[in-house]
Amino acid sequence: MQSPNSPAQPADGIQRSSRFSLLNIFKRDYERYDGVAPINIYLLKLLFTLMFLFLTYDSWAHILHHTGPWDPANSAAWFMWGSCSVIAFIGIRRPLKMLPIVLFEIVYKTAWLIMVAYPLYQRNQLTGSPAESMAHNFMLVILPIVAMPWRYFFRTYIVDKRTA
Repeated sequence: MQSPNSPAQPADGIQRSSRFSLLNIFKRDYERYDGVAPINIYLLKLLFTLMFLFLTYDSWAHILHHTGPWDPANSAAWFMWGSCSVIAFIGIRRPLKMLPIVLFEIVYKTAWLIMVAYPLYQRNQLTGSPAESMAHNFMLVILPIVAMPWRYFFRTYIVDKRTA
């Protein structure tokens, strides 16, 4: 029989610490997150929350208030952003399942910065151009790069031989 002051043991017999430790958020958690550190989970949830909030507002407001005929390429971009907002909502709840959308964000933003913004910057044409504000926004690609659990991503999506 347990004394009233002793902590209750879980059914599986494993004692879990209920105290928060700053160092524990950097340790890989094999029990809850398949070897991903909790800090990556928190950063991914923050990333998906920001994506959901900003993309939902910007894209769906533009889509729903658009008048006149759509330009096919422009409309595809707006609807892609709207779709990403829906996927971001799922990512808030299941961040590790939505890692491919994070990779998509990293690839297109980095590629755009290298292929479009950097040449403009080199020619001193970025400042004052229509690309300037997009370049500033795309520089925030550092957040998904840092949040991405790269080892888990490669192990799960690239190396895993079970998936076909």
